[in-house]
Amino acid sequence: MSDDNTSTEEIQKPDPYSALRFWEFRNFTVARLFITIASQMQAVIVGWQIYEITKDPLSLGLIGLAEAIPSISVLLFAGHITDTNDRKKIVISSVILMSLCSVLLLVISTDSVNLFASNKVTAMYVAIFLSGIGRGFSAPSFFAFVSQLVPKEILPNAITWNTTTWQTGAVSGPAIGGLLYGFIGATNTYSIIVFFWILAIILIAPITKKPIPEALSIMSLKERLTIGLKFVFERKIILGAISLDLFAVLFGGAVALLPIFAGEILLVGPEGLGALRAAPSIGAVIMAIYMTRFQITKNAGRNLLIGIYGFGICIIIFGLSKYFYLSLFVLALSGAFDSVSVVVRSTIIQLMTPDNMKGRVSAVNSIFIGSSNEIGAFESGVAAKLLGTVPSVVFGGVMTILIVTFVSITSPALRKLKL
Repeated sequence: MSDDNTSTEEIQKPDPYSALRFWEFRNFTVARLFITIASQMQAVIVGWQIYEITKDPLSLGLIGLAEAIPSISVLLFAGHITDTNDRKKIVISSVILMSLCSVLLLVISTDSVNLFASNKVTAMYVAIFLSGIGRGFSAPSFFAFVSQLVPKEILPNAITWNTTTWQTGAVSGPAIGGLLYGFIGATNTYSIIVFFWILAIILIAPITKKPIPEALSIMSLKERLTIGLKFVFERKIILGAISLDLFAVLFGGAVALLPIFAGEILLVGPEGLGALRAAPSIGAVIMAIYMTRFQITKNAGRNLLIGIYGFGICIIIFGLSKYFYLSLFVLALSGAFDSVSVVVRSTIIQLMTPDNMKGRVSAVNSIFIGSSNEIGAFESGVAAKLLGTVPSVVFGGVMTILIVTFVSITSPALRKLKL
């Protein structure tokens, strides 16, 4: 449903703001902004709190693992539910679950509550685990729901704005989280996080119910759960794009180790940690805004490879840097390169996937990409434990470059892809 002043001509010839002319998309986009801010603030605080207690880099990796395991476990089922039920209800339910996990973290961090005092770290891991379940349902439902809020012809523009909004939240979230944690403490900051979740629910609630996609032919539950995997593996372009990002995130994820860089290498404390967490998204937002005005999907395959290659180089430089501002700059640059790959990959999946498969295909994408952030965090923690912090980050960047070089040589169809 569009605003009354949205003309047919504007829909047929979308401008850079065409997706924003639809009030439901605007509501959902702003809600995602609050969700992202809340999630990123929480990630900064949880990481700093746990490392402050344990002083163990492996404990930072375990944060990612605690969220990835439940997320991966429910994703295929969540994708099936998304494609066969009211997507708005699934979106709302997942947001409510994640908000309740933030409430639990608030209780755990409240000094006057002694229930978790003996083992605060374990209780925090439990809250993260429950949040992972919510994330497992949110990923496919959010992805599929967006396609029902705007006409198909302006879906690429909606994807770009969706990415821009996410990155904007990822910019402000860590910075706000780090600053608030430093000045008002964990308990008050968690209270603000819960408030952001409530705002998101209020914004999504008025969006009208959308039609449930036409069901696939009768098949067994196992076939309905795994058909997304089959679809992806039969489409080599989609598989190649997803696989590239998978390995880039898996080996190039230095974010999990940022508390160590902030506290022991760059010596900038929690406030500096917030800036480091925000830096990639600053670069990503700048690139995403650029992409709303200039199409980068014309040479989609080439730009995807360039984006991931540049990301790997930035990770190597960050690992070797001893200077705070140089580290901020290369992290921002890495975010710009990553934004290119995110928009290209999302556009490929949205345009090449039928509506009654979007939830399931998005679930597969989340298994490959979304959860690889957490598995990559675990890999980074283990590598840092075995190799040391700096060598582990450099190793990850080198592996990213080697993988994208291999794909570039062996997959000419992806390299030449145009949308």
